[in-house]
Amino acid sequence: MKYVTSVEDKEFEVEILDEKHIRIGERLLEVNFESVSGQPVYSLIVDGKSYEAFVYPSEEGWQVLLHGQQYPVKVVDERERRLRTAAGGSTEGGGEFQLKAPMPGLIVAIPVAEEQQVEKGQVLVVLESMKMQNELKAPRAGIVRHIRVKAGETVEQRQILLALH
Repeated sequence: MKYVTSVEDKEFEVEILDEKHIRIGERLLEVNFESVSGQPVYSLIVDGKSYEAFVYPSEEGWQVLLHGQQYPVKVVDERERRLRTAAGGSTEGGGEFQLKAPMPGLIVAIPVAEEQQVEKGQVLVVLESMKMQNELKAPRAGIVRHIRVKAGETVEQRQILLALH
């Protein structure tokens, strides 16, 4: 099955060949992708290199936290993309983006304020989980609206932290 995957502003054609092999563009990769203890934590081995990522659904697709960097990811199968394009639709979402906690943790810092203009990639929230500090960054430029947490507060997975418009 072929998919079109958007990570931030980049698109990749991904073809799942079998349980252990995928093709991204022209590259054939051997992969092992397993959930760790039924949690949203995944072990990913790509061509012998090991990665650990938090993967959880969002309203617009998926959020992937890898090496302390959060990536918004959209996955559309090839057929659905052709149908959207034919209908004049766009695969890009607009409007309000809600930043949700990718895992339970402690809010260490919120270096932005409500009504502040932010740029894509700017740190919105610093979340500590499992003794690691993770910088949750803006997936696009916008204005911060409705900060719903404070530094020092404990949050649950998928809890809304703030909204970006």
